[in-house]
Amino acid sequence: MKALLKYPALWKDAAFIGGEWLAQSPHGRYAVCNPANGETLVELPRLGVDAARAAVGAAHEAFLAWRRTTADERAQCLRRWYELIVEHTDDLARLITLEEGKPLAEARGEMKYAASFVRWFSEEARRVRGEIIPAPQASQRIVVTREPVGVAVAITPWNFPAAMITRKAAPALAAGCTMVVKPAEQTPMTALALAELAHRAGIPAGVFNVVTVAGQDAPAVGDALCHDARVRKITFTGSTAVGKILLRHAADGVKKASMELGGNAPFIVFDDADLDAAVDGVMAAKFRNTGQSCIGANRVLVQAGVYDAFARKVVARVAALKVGNGLDDGVQIGPLIDTAAADKSLEHVADARTHGARVLHGGQRHALGACFVEPTVLADMTPSMRVAREETFGPVLPLFRFTTEDEAIALANDTEFGLAAYFYSRDAARIWRVSGRLETGMLGINTGLISNEVAPFGGIKESGLGREGSSHGIDEYTEMKYLCWDGLGA
Repeated sequence: MKALLKYPALWKDAAFIGGEWLAQSPHGRYAVCNPANGETLVELPRLGVDAARAAVGAAHEAFLAWRRTTADERAQCLRRWYELIVEHTDDLARLITLEEGKPLAEARGEMKYAASFVRWFSEEARRVRGEIIPAPQASQRIVVTREPVGVAVAITPWNFPAAMITRKAAPALAAGCTMVVKPAEQTPMTALALAELAHRAGIPAGVFNVVTVAGQDAPAVGDALCHDARVRKITFTGSTAVGKILLRHAADGVKKASMELGGNAPFIVFDDADLDAAVDGVMAAKFRNTGQSCIGANRVLVQAGVYDAFARKVVARVAALKVGNGLDDGVQIGPLIDTAAADKSLEHVADARTHGARVLHGGQRHALGACFVEPTVLADMTPSMRVAREETFGPVLPLFRFTTEDEAIALANDTEFGLAAYFYSRDAARIWRVSGRLETGMLGINTGLISNEVAPFGGIKESGLGREGSSHGIDEYTEMKYLCWDGLGA
């Protein structure tokens, strides 16, 4: 498999701590497998609590120097990292497909998205500004500065193994923080390749560290990372359940935290929508990464007047999707990350059928293997079904019927989550009304693609805290310091 890369040095079998590759662990090694065929790609050191603390120590030591570098010096390091990521996009995309399963074309798209954060925050590094506030006394000057918060720990998911790292690491490094990344056990190879390129870009030893942790060790290692007094920031993308645990850890040390958690995104199609555009949008919002996206369309709400026509159009598009190994030409739907993920999707389908839903297409495990699920369309869905309450994270598109705008809003907001939502309408008054009433951190209006580096990404309710990307993203890695300077005369 290593021979598939043009630059084999990106294929790593070691963790990266303090600028050194750590290949051994007293706890042995664990396997990273290709979900498309179950083959072992690489075995990595199974790091434990001691190694995690060593990584924090390396990051803390590096922080003492990195925080004193100029914004321009940090910007130049990030710019070199960006250029190397772009140069090696094909290899990085191939690693993503091998360990995560998404189609190669989508993996290339992820790498473009991942690189955009490094470029953006290389520019934002120069724009971290303070302020001068008029003082109440003539002899005083009030100055507010922004300083890096310190060592940050990033716990990242498997579904976007490059972008979820750069979206956190780039602003952290730009602000003058250092970072320890704990990637998901299923997809550490992309993180290690990014570490290799960061090292080549001249980012100093200890500024960017990657620890490789097996699933059974993750709770103990996560606890050690989050409770280490030298860590001052925790950033996480993943489930709400795990996010709540990490927030409790952060509270113990009063640490700064940002959380991008679960979603249950509604996708609303009103009867005045451009149906063809809405079908394009729902295909993008639902089937990207085989449905494994936190902002994916989890509930598709369609107004009664266009419900049947929309369903026919969607089924025709879904039936044409090509399923297969993400490395094969033309594949649009790859495997799910593991058999448990596939089982969950099929359980949601079975629950919906038990409660009266119709399967318009798919609904079965695919003949290609245990991790493959047929792209599925369900009709006649109701709010009592599991798919209405839980994040499916698979290629299952459920259609709910509604009659009035008020009903659509009530259905859309009937969830503890509030990460993303989408709706299609050509009525300007309705667009303003609905936009104001939907409880969500992000909203796609007549589009199913909302992610980019310039806009603030994040949710409300139990979907998280804080924002990533945009000019606001770097604020998550800084603290304000207020200086009251007296004795300057009238």
